[in-house]
Parts: sequence; structure tokens; C-alpha cells
Amino acid sequence: MKNKKKGYSNMRPLAKLILILLVASAVGLVYKLGVEFHRNSTLKKQLAEAQVRLQQVKDENAYLTSEKEKLEDPNYVASFARSNYLLSKADEQIFYLPEKEDN
Repeated sequence: MKNKKKGYSNMRPLAKLILILLVASAVGLVYKLGVEFHRNSTLKKQLAEAQVRLQQVKDENAYLTSEKEKLEDPNYVASFARSNYLLSKADEQIFYLPEKEDN
């Protein structure tokens, strides 16, 4: 009786080829999985940054819309001009008082 050795060296050439192809396919699929995982995490990070930026733009838009509405009111515009640019009505005097210094 012939003593059969178990192992890779005793395999048929076709079986060796199939085994090599299966291992190569598995390595390729694992690599592809890693690439997709990296892409997915990058896209999630970009999405989070975009959502933060979107919220900032929405907040800025709300502020500018409220400012626009205020500027349509002539009384607000007059008050704003008098307080920020020291403009006055006819026969009105402006007194500039310095702010108190805290020691």
C-alpha cells in the first residue's frame, strides 16, 4: 500500500488552480470591502460637514430676512441712522456720552 501524503503538494493541478483563484477572489473582495468602507466613512464625514454648513446658512438667511423686514420700516431706519451715524432731525441736538469704564 502506498503511503499517501496529505497536503498541498499532493493536490491535482486543476484543484490547485481553483484554490488559487478562490484565494485571490477572497483577497480581492476583502480589499474592495475595505475601499467601500473607507469611501462610506468619508462620505458620512462630508455629509455631517454639509449639514453643519446648511444650518449656518439657514441661520444667516433668517437673520438677513429679519433685517430686511426691519429696514422696510421707516421708523426703524430713522432710529438706526440716528443711533449709529449720529444723524439728527431738524432742530435736534445730539449729545455723545462716553461709556462708563469699569475698574
